[in-house]
Amino acid sequence: MPSDRQDVVVDALFGFAVFAVVAIAVGSDVSNRGNLALGYAMAAVLGGLMPARRRWPVGVLLATAVLIVANYVIDLPTIGLAVPAAAALYSAAEAGRTAWSAGTAAALVAVSTFARLGEGQDPAYLLGYELPSTAAIMGAAIALGNAQWQRRQADHQRERAALLDAQARESEAAERLALERTRIARDLHDAVGHHLSVVSLHAAVAAEALEDDPADAEAARAELAHVTQASRAGLSELRSTVRALRDADPGGERTSSLAHLDELADSVRAAGVAVEVEGRPGTGEIPGMVDATAYRIVQEALTNTLRHARAVRARVVFTRRDGVLEVRVTDDGRQGRSTAGGGAGEGPAVAPGSGLAGMRERVRLVGGSVEAGPGPGGGFAVHARLPLGGDR
Repeated sequence: MPSDRQDVVVDALFGFAVFAVVAIAVGSDVSNRGNLALGYAMAAVLGGLMPARRRWPVGVLLATAVLIVANYVIDLPTIGLAVPAAAALYSAAEAGRTAWSAGTAAALVAVSTFARLGEGQDPAYLLGYELPSTAAIMGAAIALGNAQWQRRQADHQRERAALLDAQARESEAAERLALERTRIARDLHDAVGHHLSVVSLHAAVAAEALEDDPADAEAARAELAHVTQASRAGLSELRSTVRALRDADPGGERTSSLAHLDELADSVRAAGVAVEVEGRPGTGEIPGMVDATAYRIVQEALTNTLRHARAVRARVVFTRRDGVLEVRVTDDGRQGRSTAGGGAGEGPAVAPGSGLAGMRERVRLVGGSVEAGPGPGGGFAVHARLPLGGDR
């Protein structure tokens, strides 16, 4: 069954349950006050609000509260307070509007209690029995709704963290492939290119030497010309191959770059963590290898924030001074993580973990250092120092 149809069925069942509970309360009213037909109509309206609870959770909650108060103002059969409001309180809390649920519940309880005390009802019964039971039912509805919302948020964060992890693995694999292609190109050029140059040089010298002894030299000269032509063609083809290996995507753009930091930050924000970015270098302001390393550090740190930190806010700050780019990523997470560091032997001891180990390797390639551990004001902090001459 599609998700939308399932939601409609659930909301319809919710509405019927609210109608049935209120209608039973109307039919069992022992005070015989008010109009029963109007009381049943009120039950139908309360139940009819439920299909709108996902789209307008706060509106449904406020409308339910107004109808409950109106039920007593116009002296309809008694329907109670907590049970008719429980579904609306749960729905608002489930939609992440827990403050609205708690505030509306408190307002309803206060208005009802003061009004009934003013009517002269027994304070011992009202405050000692009915008030605690009403508050308990309302509190349970709000707690259940909030728990459902928290579970959905946690699932969403896990999904986003898994997606970021997959993207990081894909990007890392692409970078490793690019590094391997560059290594092959370098080896090919150094080994084969050298020998082909020597062949071309000696063939040209032999052709010149034959000029001194023209006897029966025409055929030899022709063969040497073929050697020279072939070796030059081989060199030309070798250069083309090296260029292709070094530039796998001539028209493309480096994916590991701070130019894509906004996309990374937006994906983390979509998972529920507010990300602030300060001082990001502009495109082309720092060397390419340092640019890619800085991006990978931020990506790994924010991925760990989503996966481990239980944070609601993260901050990414870039600072350049004395030929060094400093990258600092902090969060306000409540769950501690193992410290890690590296790069030129600096920082705390490194804890096991492929993410932090990969971060250390990247930083070491550009001659920098990285430290990671609990922040001074709580949460977790990653601090990397990347020399701007790291491409060399």
